[in-house]
Amino acid sequence: MKKIKKRTPCTVQTKTSSSNAIGETVNEWSEFAVLSGVLGLQSGDSKRTYSTKLEESTHVFICDYNEAVYGLADQDVRCIIKGKMYDVLLIDNPDEMDYHLEIYLKLVGGQNG
Repeated sequence: MKKIKKRTPCTVQTKTSSSNAIGETVNEWSEFAVLSGVLGLQSGDSKRTYSTKLEESTHVFICDYNEAVYGLADQDVRCIIKGKMYDVLLIDNPDEMDYHLEIYLKLVGGQNG
């Protein structure tokens, strides 16, 4: 298999929740890992609603296998790629071969954090 020369960095973040002094839930995202791979569009479109452009898309990020990231499959995880925020829908280790990960993503509206 030919190696991909140009790779894109992906910051994987995990969410922790705590309570503040008045009992409100406070969510905090922290960096878990930085992966490098390729991002591909799965499906999506752009619509105009009341003169606002809405983009809805799903993507897949393919990278080398990382056991720690694969272990996050059942947690709240997001990725930041080229300044855009994506919710992680699924982290897949195809055929359990431990060769690469396929991270399925959905583009999120509020960017930069």
